[in-house]
Amino acid sequence: MPVSQTKNIDPITPVTYVKGVGPKRGAALEMSGVKTFIDLLYHFPRRYLDRSTITPIVNLRVGMDATIVGKILSMNSVRTRKRPYFQVLVGDDSGQLRCVWFNGAKYIQRVFKTGDPVAMSGKVEYYGGIQFVHPDYDILESAEWATLNTARIIPLYPSTAELKKVGLDSRGFRRLFNKVIEIISWQVEEILPASVLQSLKLTGINEAFRQIHFPDSAAALENAQRRFKFEELFYLQLLLAVKRQGIKALKKSYHYSGTGPLLKQIYEKLPFQLTSAQKKVIHEIWEDMKSETMMNRLLQGDVGSGKTVVALLCASIAVGNGFQAAVMAPTEILAEQHHRNLQKLGNVVGIKVRLLIGGQRKSEREEILEEIRSGTAELIVGTHALIQEGVEFRNLALVVIDEQHRFGVVQRSQLIAKGFNPDVLVMTATPIPRTMSMTLYGDMDVSILDELPARKGKIITRTVNVDQLDKVYEYIRKQVRKGDQAYIVYPLIEESAKMDLQAAIQGYDYLRKKVFPELRLALLHGSMKTIEKDQVMREFSAGTVDILVSTTVIEVGVDNPNATVMVIENAERFGLTQIHQMRGRIGRGSKNGVCAMVERKRAETSHKRLKIINGTTDGFEISEQDLKLRGPGEFYGTRQHGFPKMKIADLLVDRELLKIARSEAFMLIKSDPQLRKSEYCAVREHLITNYSEYMNFIDIL
Repeated sequence: MPVSQTKNIDPITPVTYVKGVGPKRGAALEMSGVKTFIDLLYHFPRRYLDRSTITPIVNLRVGMDATIVGKILSMNSVRTRKRPYFQVLVGDDSGQLRCVWFNGAKYIQRVFKTGDPVAMSGKVEYYGGIQFVHPDYDILESAEWATLNTARIIPLYPSTAELKKVGLDSRGFRRLFNKVIEIISWQVEEILPASVLQSLKLTGINEAFRQIHFPDSAAALENAQRRFKFEELFYLQLLLAVKRQGIKALKKSYHYSGTGPLLKQIYEKLPFQLTSAQKKVIHEIWEDMKSETMMNRLLQGDVGSGKTVVALLCASIAVGNGFQAAVMAPTEILAEQHHRNLQKLGNVVGIKVRLLIGGQRKSEREEILEEIRSGTAELIVGTHALIQEGVEFRNLALVVIDEQHRFGVVQRSQLIAKGFNPDVLVMTATPIPRTMSMTLYGDMDVSILDELPARKGKIITRTVNVDQLDKVYEYIRKQVRKGDQAYIVYPLIEESAKMDLQAAIQGYDYLRKKVFPELRLALLHGSMKTIEKDQVMREFSAGTVDILVSTTVIEVGVDNPNATVMVIENAERFGLTQIHQMRGRIGRGSKNGVCAMVERKRAETSHKRLKIINGTTDGFEISEQDLKLRGPGEFYGTRQHGFPKMKIADLLVDRELLKIARSEAFMLIKSDPQLRKSEYCAVREHLITNYSEYMNFIDIL
């Protein structure tokens, strides 16, 4: 039976036993992640209705996003030759608006009744009159309709199909919280330090719960939201601070007497000058390597900024001191590319560089494994094959993980476990906006390569349509006659990988037979066998292939200074960062490059992306723009770290609050690393209780 007495409810009471919930609603809530009373309190409204957010119908203009509040005047189904639809006519004191549904019409018919007070939100369109198509909607109580003429603010809650079936649409949640709000008078224990609450003038937790669900005023709501945003950001940063503290406490079992003989030898024989950024980063890494504690550093560098050379020079320090170093790459193509480049430079000073990937012959693999075991192999480059059973290092002291966002947390930990607290350097060619870096990599020291070598060619980028392709193809012919090479890239999106691959193969056949019959073309895609891919890459690098037709497998790892032209087919299907990564495959030598992005289907958002790419080659600027367009959500997936998702905080909007939360969290851990002081007991308890699943990987990068 549901509990009806306030005194029997505490934060961890199962939600089923909260008054007004019961078994059926409890089951639906649990499916949405609401399992306890405290979870219910954290089920915040998605937005609010007050007079300042409501637009009178008479003021609606085509193209604007708006919310209107009115009453259902009429409803009817309309049958047409094209497709039937259901329409609702809503009116307020200023006018009338038609709301139309093409999909789910039968369900919508059962939702509304004539005379219902409703809130409708959508984009204003025009078709014989102004209308909303498939608007968001909320049914209001008559009393709520009346109070909208006063200063009342009405919360609108997120819901699901399962919740709606048990009466927990937005209106149902408001009815439930009317009962629950009384229970909040029982004091939920504060989980922020008193000193922080006081210094930042944050609302206490119980008052904040009351105001976020049923705000007395816009100011009270803003204060409640600020409190919970800070709380969310504070615990995320606390998690990072604890992890950073733990890594800093890990002692290494080895030490460096100096940089060793190989670093200077390689440096003096480099066929180019290092940039000042590369020199600065190498110094930062060396400072970490010679310390007693384990290095945990992120190296961010734009496409072509010279991360591989930095990794080699740092690896030469480890090897020069008698230790082993390992470089793990996400794909065989990238691993093979690193192996070729590192071997070329390593051979100059006698470093034995070996490659370990999945497609090798058994006898070759056994030979390499023995060399790794004995320490004969000093610098080992590989893919996931490095973390497989049977791979035993003699004295692994440095782990370099390239394009680290492509590895899961467990895979990274497995490689680290091959040594005893080895130094770890993770590299990414995807510049991370500062706000996201503070969140995703807040537990790491960060080095940035923000300078491109002077020898690099410039890249001109243009968006073209299908009608301009003949000119693009003619330009490719002209460049190939000069001795240059080109890429033509087809999209390969995970959801439609088979269809995309088929399109790439068909495109290759068409280009080879109809467009460039006189030129030498080759096809490269991820489904090919390793030996086939390697052969294609060798031919392209050797110049016996004029045009490489490829899927996005060339996004990283293909390094051919002679390639000066790239055509990206269906460019509207790619993200900003992905295009920037692919574009970085040209202009890698001293010659300039040209990238033509073929826009086959124009859409507002994708066209914005292409316009940004046309305007800059600065990866950090592109990443900032990407963050603005996509929002921070997708960046969380890049770390695959299972970090808690933001419920209320917005990393774009709440940047300043994030900085404050980070400062407070890191100061707290510095002053009390174990959170043992009495004033931090609740903080410690909350961190352990609610973040235990993230604490499991506390020693993993």
